[in-house]
Amino acid sequence: MIPLTVATGCGGGDESGAPPLETSTPADPVAVSSATSASSAPSALPKITVLFFGTSLTAGYGLDPGVAFPRLIETIAADAGMPIIAVNAGLSGETSAGAVRRIEWVLRQKADVIVIETGGNDALRALNADSLKTNLRAIVRQAKAAQPQARIVLAVMEAPPNLGASYTARFRQAYVDVAREEDLTLLPFLLDGVAGHPELNQADGVHPNEKGERIVAGNVWRALEPVVAEVHREGSR
Repeated sequence: MIPLTVATGCGGGDESGAPPLETSTPADPVAVSSATSASSAPSALPKITVLFFGTSLTAGYGLDPGVAFPRLIETIAADAGMPIIAVNAGLSGETSAGAVRRIEWVLRQKADVIVIETGGNDALRALNADSLKTNLRAIVRQAKAAQPQARIVLAVMEAPPNLGASYTARFRQAYVDVAREEDLTLLPFLLDGVAGHPELNQADGVHPNEKGERIVAGNVWRALEPVVAEVHREGSR
């Protein structure tokens, strides 16, 4: 769990009216950087597109874009012989309600796999856990409607323990319930092994530093690898 007191939000922006921790105004349909792999590992497989839709944790707030976890995963996948194009659609400060409003625009980017990471800012603002569940469901259903061929992976976020056992349990269960109802791959807590470790986080205690980001990339890849492998297998038939 995230050992934090309740704050006004991770990344600012969105409903709070504060400026986002990381701002971006791109000309293309998605507030992203779409990078080619940094690895030169040969592969006979064509690249598939993985869209990472999330908050400042996905955007890589405070880090060089080359070490944000989507880019690290792009390199890991290439080295594993399963090349991907990682599209980073992270937006700092966004709550799950904001994600519902943004997802339609982001889905102009076609993808083979969509990784959804949202809710961390809901927890930091102690927003209603039932509303989180409703918003997660809405995001997933919009993604399915827009891109029915895409595989969807939902990342679990945790609430700070100071909000109480009941809230943290309901918050966590929202992800489990939506994943079960919508038949999604569930990615365990994104910041497992990183949250609560000062040496793995930036000075704000919320966002991973470069060392922590590599652990996050490993967490994500463990759940994402079989999905990417399956998409590659189906594409090679």
